[in-house]
Amino acid sequence: MAPRLGGCLCGNVRYAAVGEPVSVSICHCGSCRRSAGAPSVAWASYALGDFRIIKGAMTAYTSSPGVQRQHCGACGTCLTFHERGEEMIDISLASLDDPDQLCPTQEIWLSHRLAWEVVSHERTGFEEGSPTSD
Repeated sequence: MAPRLGGCLCGNVRYAAVGEPVSVSICHCGSCRRSAGAPSVAWASYALGDFRIIKGAMTAYTSSPGVQRQHCGACGTCLTFHERGEEMIDISLASLDDPDQLCPTQEIWLSHRLAWEVVSHERTGFEEGSPTSD
Protein backbone atom coordinates (compact mmCIF):
# COMPACT_ATOMS: atom_id res chain seq x y z
CA MET A 1 0.00 0.00 0.00
CA ALA A 2 1.29 3.44 -0.91
CA PRO A 3 1.76 5.85 1.99
CA ARG A 4 -0.90 8.42 2.71
CA LEU A 5 0.49 11.88 2.05
CA GLY A 6 -0.47 15.19 3.56
CA GLY A 7 0.72 18.59 4.59
CA CYS A 8 -0.07 22.14 5.46
CA LEU A 9 -1.96 24.84 3.59
CA CYS A 10 1.14 26.67 2.30
CA GLY A 11 3.03 23.50 1.32
CA ASN A 12 6.06 24.12 3.55
CA VAL A 13 5.45 20.91 5.53
CA ARG A 14 4.74 17.54 3.90
CA TYR A 15 4.42 14.15 5.62
CA ALA A 16 3.80 10.49 4.86
CA ALA A 17 1.98 7.87 6.93
CA VAL A 18 2.33 4.19 6.02
CA GLY A 19 -0.07 1.37 6.72
CA GLU A 20 -3.47 1.65 8.32
CA PRO A 21 -4.34 3.88 11.27
CA VAL A 22 -5.13 2.26 14.61
CA SER A 23 -8.22 4.44 14.89
CA VAL A 24 -9.96 7.35 13.18
CA SER A 25 -11.87 9.64 15.53
CA ILE A 26 -13.58 12.98 15.80
CA CYS A 27 -12.53 14.78 18.99
CA HIS A 28 -14.80 17.31 20.66
CA CYS A 29 -12.47 18.40 23.50
CA GLY A 30 -11.91 22.08 24.10
CA SER A 31 -8.17 21.84 23.51
CA CYS A 32 -8.62 20.37 20.01
CA ARG A 33 -11.32 22.93 19.21
CA ARG A 34 -9.11 25.86 20.18
CA SER A 35 -5.98 24.48 18.48
CA ALA A 36 -7.80 24.20 15.15
CA GLY A 37 -10.35 27.00 15.52
CA ALA A 38 -13.05 24.48 14.66
CA PRO A 39 -16.01 22.84 16.46
CA SER A 40 -14.20 19.46 16.44
CA VAL A 41 -11.14 17.83 14.88
CA ALA A 42 -10.89 14.50 13.07
CA TRP A 43 -7.72 12.51 13.79
CA ALA A 44 -6.11 9.38 12.33
CA SER A 45 -3.99 7.62 14.96
CA TYR A 46 -0.84 5.95 13.62
CA ALA A 47 2.07 4.13 15.21
CA LEU A 48 4.79 6.74 15.71
CA GLY A 49 7.20 4.78 13.50
CA ASP A 50 4.70 4.86 10.61
CA PHE A 51 4.79 8.67 10.36
CA ARG A 52 7.56 10.80 8.91
CA ILE A 53 8.14 14.34 7.71
CA ILE A 54 9.23 14.36 4.06
CA LYS A 55 9.55 18.13 3.58
CA GLY A 56 10.10 21.05 5.94
CA ALA A 57 9.77 21.02 9.71
CA MET A 58 6.86 21.36 12.10
CA THR A 59 6.69 23.79 14.99
CA ALA A 60 5.71 22.27 18.34
CA TYR A 61 3.48 23.71 21.04
CA THR A 62 2.97 22.12 24.46
CA SER A 63 -0.79 22.46 24.89
CA SER A 64 -0.96 20.65 28.23
CA PRO A 65 1.54 18.71 30.36
CA GLY A 66 3.10 15.99 28.23
CA VAL A 67 1.14 16.88 25.08
CA GLN A 68 2.66 18.41 21.99
CA ARG A 69 0.64 19.71 19.08
CA GLN A 70 2.61 20.35 15.94
CA HIS A 71 1.74 22.75 13.17
CA CYS A 72 3.30 24.61 10.26
CA GLY A 73 5.22 27.61 11.55
CA ALA A 74 4.37 29.60 8.40
CA CYS A 75 0.64 29.06 7.82
CA GLY A 76 -0.42 27.58 11.18
CA THR A 77 -2.09 24.41 9.87
CA CYS A 78 -2.76 21.99 12.74
CA LEU A 79 -0.96 18.75 11.79
CA THR A 80 -0.33 16.39 14.73
CA PHE A 81 -1.04 15.60 18.38
CA HIS A 82 1.42 13.52 20.41
CA GLU A 83 1.55 12.54 24.08
CA ARG A 84 5.09 12.19 25.44
CA GLY A 85 6.02 8.54 25.97
CA GLU A 86 3.24 7.24 23.72
CA GLU A 87 4.03 5.19 20.63
CA MET A 88 1.12 6.76 18.73
CA ILE A 89 0.75 10.04 16.85
CA ASP A 90 -2.52 11.59 15.75
CA ILE A 91 -2.57 13.21 12.32
CA SER A 92 -5.28 15.77 11.56
CA LEU A 93 -7.45 14.04 8.98
CA ALA A 94 -8.18 17.24 7.06
CA SER A 95 -4.43 17.77 6.43
CA LEU A 96 -4.28 14.59 4.31
CA ASP A 97 -4.16 15.09 0.55
CA ASP A 98 -7.18 12.77 0.28
CA PRO A 99 -9.02 12.84 3.62
CA ASP A 100 -11.95 10.90 2.14
CA GLN A 101 -9.76 7.75 2.19
CA LEU A 102 -10.41 7.47 5.93
CA CYS A 103 -13.74 7.75 7.69
CA PRO A 104 -14.07 8.38 11.44
CA THR A 105 -15.62 5.43 13.26
CA GLN A 106 -15.86 7.04 16.70
CA GLU A 107 -16.46 10.37 18.40
CA ILE A 108 -14.61 11.14 21.61
CA TRP A 109 -14.95 13.69 24.40
CA LEU A 110 -18.65 14.07 23.71
CA SER A 111 -18.98 15.58 27.20
CA HIS A 112 -17.18 18.64 25.74
CA ARG A 113 -19.21 18.81 22.51
CA LEU A 114 -20.70 22.14 21.49
CA ALA A 115 -24.47 21.93 21.91
CA TRP A 116 -25.14 22.88 18.29
CA GLU A 117 -22.78 20.34 16.70
CA VAL A 118 -24.56 17.29 15.32
CA VAL A 119 -23.19 13.88 16.34
CA SER A 120 -23.50 10.86 14.05
CA HIS A 121 -25.25 7.94 15.71
CA GLU A 122 -23.53 5.66 13.19
CA ARG A 123 -20.24 6.20 15.05
CA THR A 124 -19.36 4.80 18.45
CA GLY A 125 -19.46 7.61 20.99
CA PHE A 126 -17.41 8.13 24.14
CA GLU A 127 -18.17 10.78 26.75
CA GLU A 128 -14.46 11.07 27.54
CA GLY A 129 -11.49 9.54 25.65
CA SER A 130 -11.62 6.25 23.81
CA PRO A 131 -10.36 2.71 24.45
CA THR A 132 -7.34 3.51 22.23
CA SER A 133 -6.38 6.54 24.38
CA ASP A 134 -5.58 6.85 28.06
